[in-house]
Amino acid sequence: MLTLNPHEAVPPQCRGAVVAIGNFDGLHRGHQQLLQHAEAEARRTGAPWGIVTFEPHPRTFFKPDEPVFRLTPPELKGRLAAALGASLIIHLPFDQRLAMLDADEFIDEVLVGRLAVSHVVTGYDFHFGKGRKGNPATLEAAGLRLGFGVTSVDQVSDDGDGRSPFSSSSIRSSLRRGHMEAAARELGYQWMVMGEVVHGDKRGRSIGFPTLNIVLEKGAEPFRGIYAVLVRSASRPVSTPWLGAGYFGDRPTFDSPRTFVEVYLLDQDLDLYGQWLFVEFIQLIRPDKRFSSVDELVRQMGEDCQIARQLLHHHQSQTPQFPLARAQAAGRI
Repeated sequence: MLTLNPHEAVPPQCRGAVVAIGNFDGLHRGHQQLLQHAEAEARRTGAPWGIVTFEPHPRTFFKPDEPVFRLTPPELKGRLAAALGASLIIHLPFDQRLAMLDADEFIDEVLVGRLAVSHVVTGYDFHFGKGRKGNPATLEAAGLRLGFGVTSVDQVSDDGDGRSPFSSSSIRSSLRRGHMEAAARELGYQWMVMGEVVHGDKRGRSIGFPTLNIVLEKGAEPFRGIYAVLVRSASRPVSTPWLGAGYFGDRPTFDSPRTFVEVYLLDQDLDLYGQWLFVEFIQLIRPDKRFSSVDELVRQMGEDCQIARQLLHHHQSQTPQFPLARAQAAGRI
């Protein structure tokens, strides 16, 4: 996987690629259909293929004071695309200049001038250019004029008739309510976060539950509570994950002003400070709550760990259904 950041030159071997273009937040099952079309076209023509996306998220550019709940920040999005077979991911800088390009200018300067695309794959509802006036029909007309192919993919859903299409907004809604299984059905894999283990305030260690602390991007807001989680190293392939009980919240028992992601590893005592980890959220165990005493909290945490263990053993006994779920279970992400 070759990742090109905003202002890097495109290597000659990547020009002429087949590209799927969009925000691809979550890289959910609808997005995966676009990538399948891109891969099929690339195999037909012998071209490289990958995705073109935007960084930061356009909504962040237009409303910088309203953080977006990013399902897949850039690094994680790249890992997922690579697991699906993409050979390149290009992050276009969504800045004032890009925002002011009209649709034809975007095609001429970016798709043709910079990338020299051979084929573009988009969703049926893709809009681009100043005022969002460009659409798949705009691309098709330009492709006929400038010599690149275009595929527009209809909305994708489980029912097959498009009445409940997969969407990033729907997945965010499921995560905000703690409905992890519903989110996983749309994603085609278990929702996960990726981050560096940082030092906390050591309170968990003092009560017998030392935790790994990971800082998420601003805007991340899954339901506050205790989860059954799987944990893997992000730096090396590991097919057997560590089991854990994860927490997302602000520690109401201790009146903390900060929001945390913490993971207590079951049956492990590892020094992972400074390492990057994947944390897969499998199932909500219970909502966050305030306890009347630390002893009561510790008793509840013991029960939570037992429930997490049971849920995780059951989850690991299931056969992954979708390509990214299989890659996730095999530790290839």
